[in-house]
Amino acid sequence: MSDAEALLIAQDLRREYHMGDDLVRAVRGVSLRVNRGDYVAIVGPSGCGKSTLLNLVGGIDHPSAGSVTIDGARIDQMSDADATRFRLRHIGFVFQRFYLMPALTAIENVELPMAEARLPRNHRVRRARELLAYVGLGDRHDHRPAQLSGGEQQRVAIARALANKPQLLVADEPTGELDAKTGTEMIELIAQVNHDGTTIIVVTHDEDLARAARRVVHMRDGVIVDDRRQDPP
Repeated sequence: MSDAEALLIAQDLRREYHMGDDLVRAVRGVSLRVNRGDYVAIVGPSGCGKSTLLNLVGGIDHPSAGSVTIDGARIDQMSDADATRFRLRHIGFVFQRFYLMPALTAIENVELPMAEARLPRNHRVRRARELLAYVGLGDRHDHRPAQLSGGEQQRVAIARALANKPQLLVADEPTGELDAKTGTEMIELIAQVNHDGTTIIVVTHDEDLARAARRVVHMRDGVIVDDRRQDPP
């Protein structure tokens, strides 16, 4: 894979921190390249470092050593303020527990990243409506999170993550809070987002979600132990 084809290049990433008197080596020398338009699932047992790795490549956390380059930008060298601005424009985030603002409606939650990016209100409203329709919630604009099911809240969260047209979508256990039927619907939606051109990296214990990816990376004890492509179902 050439550097021109790679959207993300992580080299020899390490993340260490102290827990009491113990030194925890959560990520121990991981290198990873992700093509533009790819769909990568990172899997492994609890505590293997996969969520820590996702936070590093998503610019939420800084590595103890190594580098992270996204679209030619070294995000590991950015200040917190610069990293925040970069994430806002280039990376969308989806989490297990949705993290919607409870006082805001669905459309207002989707508008939030665009408001932070200082986009005009008419543009924000139009795009938020388009995104809610895209995720199948065209009739839920004015509903607050408490009025939505778990699956509907996750759909709003995905729409919010796509608000600023990110190149990369990172998702940490996006089906973890959902029942089997709703989880299947979410897997189909995430696959559609990838099909429509967004690069995706997802951390999951969900075997069905992992099978939907184009590539599966297995981690254990802070390192990658297997990395292979597969034919999605």
